[in-house]
Amino acid sequence: MALILGVLLLAVTACGGGGGSGSGEGKGEGQGASQAQSEQSRAVVAIAPKDGAKSVDTSGALKVSATEGKLTEVRVKDAEGTAIAGKITDGGASWTPSTHLASGTRYTVHAVAEDSEGRTAAEDSSFTTLTPKNTFLGNFTPEDGSKVGVGMPFSIRFTRGITNPEDVEKAIRIRTEPAVEVAGHWFGNDRLDFRPEKYWKEGTKVTVDLDLDGVEGRDGVYGKQDKTVSFTIGRNQVSVVDAKKHTMKVTQDGKVVKTIPVTTGAPGYETWNGQMVISEKLTVTRMNGDTVGYGGEYDIKDVPHAMRLSTSGTFLHGNYWGGDAFGNRNASHGCIGLRDVKGGYDSGVPAAWFFDRSMIGDVVVVKNSEDATIAPDNGLNGWNMSWEKWKA
Repeated sequence: MALILGVLLLAVTACGGGGGSGSGEGKGEGQGASQAQSEQSRAVVAIAPKDGAKSVDTSGALKVSATEGKLTEVRVKDAEGTAIAGKITDGGASWTPSTHLASGTRYTVHAVAEDSEGRTAAEDSSFTTLTPKNTFLGNFTPEDGSKVGVGMPFSIRFTRGITNPEDVEKAIRIRTEPAVEVAGHWFGNDRLDFRPEKYWKEGTKVTVDLDLDGVEGRDGVYGKQDKTVSFTIGRNQVSVVDAKKHTMKVTQDGKVVKTIPVTTGAPGYETWNGQMVISEKLTVTRMNGDTVGYGGEYDIKDVPHAMRLSTSGTFLHGNYWGGDAFGNRNASHGCIGLRDVKGGYDSGVPAAWFFDRSMIGDVVVVKNSEDATIAPDNGLNGWNMSWEKWKA
């Protein structure tokens, strides 16, 4: 009987002991849960578009916000790990990208916010931007890696008319060494030229970032270029043609290195005045009056040493048929002629000498002609527009 009572007491003791320990552990778990709950951040992070979204607009759709707290970190990357720049604004309440997104690209977003007690909350998301049905390209000059004269603008002509010019211009960034202010100017809705206030300084290195992929140039039409173009400015050569004196003074670094007899436009066919940039060099070319509105007045199949100065057909070129016109009278249909030989084989004639020492981007200035000043968009000739109008 005593043995049975001892066993019963032991069982009760064991049961009571277990209950006491369980009660203590339960109390500890309750405190832990309460503490974890008090440590949970009150900040709430929201990301738009929603996780997994498809065909997202490349501009205006991506936004990150925080309530009951402030954003402290936002990271947006494409599939290759390239980060998208952006800014936290409104005292930490929101974040927006500083630029547009590329089309047909998957992006990941990681955002962190902090509440008033310093507790953090994070949110992750991913989405894919739209793949456009209609696109545009920009055909540009000068070419990547080229060396050009001091008058060369960076000119880009778009394959579609642009109705959102500010968005397109914002996506083209130009960096220079040494640094100089460069501004863009639109000619119509399909051409954008960039230049500094004055001719480039010799040796300047120019880098252009064409970040056009995803830019909506017009409704439903998106750019598809993501390209970097670099070019270097060569020696400073500016040549001044005096239509009355029938001469061209070739200067380098402001010093006259050679004076060449020339012939310019005859009465009724005067050469444009103004600053013109060499945009093309042709060892030999055909010149036909039909192409510039002069009917069948001339058709010369082998014009040597030709350099284009305007879109409308103004050239500085070799002339083997001009007789004694060079230095004496103006006899051309508007071009600037230098003495040459048929076939252009003689490297010692003025036209060959000048052709060999000229490059794309060199400036040719015409003065004292009876014609008007050439239009800034007729060729690469924006130098005929004041800096104030250019920037306006």
